[in-house]
Amino acid sequence: MKAEVLKILIDKIQGAKRILISGHKNPDGDSLCSVLALSRLLKINFDKNAVCVYDGNIPDMFDNVPLRDTMQYHEHMNLSKAFDLVFVLDYGTKNHIGGAMPAVEKAKFIIEIDHHKNDDTIGNLCLNNDKSSSVGEIIFDIAKKSGWRADDVVNDLLAISILTDTGFFKYTREGTVLRIMAKLVDSGVDIDRLSNLLNNKPRKTVLTEAAVASRAEFFYHGSLAIAIIDSKDYKNLDGRGDIVLSLLGQIKGVEYIALLKQQKEKQVGVSLRSKTKSVNHIAMALGGGGHDCAAGAVVYDTLENVHAKILELFRGAK
Repeated sequence: MKAEVLKILIDKIQGAKRILISGHKNPDGDSLCSVLALSRLLKINFDKNAVCVYDGNIPDMFDNVPLRDTMQYHEHMNLSKAFDLVFVLDYGTKNHIGGAMPAVEKAKFIIEIDHHKNDDTIGNLCLNNDKSSSVGEIIFDIAKKSGWRADDVVNDLLAISILTDTGFFKYTREGTVLRIMAKLVDSGVDIDRLSNLLNNKPRKTVLTEAAVASRAEFFYHGSLAIAIIDSKDYKNLDGRGDIVLSLLGQIKGVEYIALLKQQKEKQVGVSLRSKTKSVNHIAMALGGGGHDCAAGAVVYDTLENVHAKILELFRGAK
């Protein structure tokens, strides 16, 4: 990251009186913890109190992460007055910002920090790197190159951000993130303790996900597994259905996994995973995006039609 870019970042932070930080709607571990880590860094290094907002639902498994209680639901906040500086983290596309969008549109200056490929950025300053494993990794790099101090809370949050977005390193494609985690461990991060901290899902969620995995269908000589969470089971879902994705990914011969979540009558969340091949082009064809081996979309159509689209898009998959 270039020194002149970091100078603009620091100047904007120092000159701002009102700061807001937001991630994407329905925060995952990276979105949630990178927001909280950045907020803590601003307090430690600049004595700035940022407002951290979210939209949608935060999974119960993150109830015990540091500073969780400082996240505020956007509808409980007065976002009508323009903020001097708004950070948008891990958002992917504009459609994923959710309830913070009015504050983003009124902001005097926008800084985005993201690791998704995006040709339609919204930031006045973009600190993006689509080679990074997570936004937590980018914030670690920013803090190090800027000489910012970090405490145990920041280090734990950055570690959770990285661990969750890499699937505890299962999705790691480059060694940089492993070297960063080694530095965090040397600073006192206990990965086993953080793992246990995240073992906090409701029983109904785990049982629902296991049942959904057991009902999965297999296509194209078993290379594609499709699992469906209907509207009834969706009420019991906590997060993105990671257990379903993990269980199906362990099956021999399965290369691709598609998890369809019926969020509303004509709104289906699609999570796509693969072991070695790209699924990002499939997600983009559905109006979403993501990474090569982990992507997703929200499709405004019936569950039956989305299922048919998935089959067509994966036709010929091996």
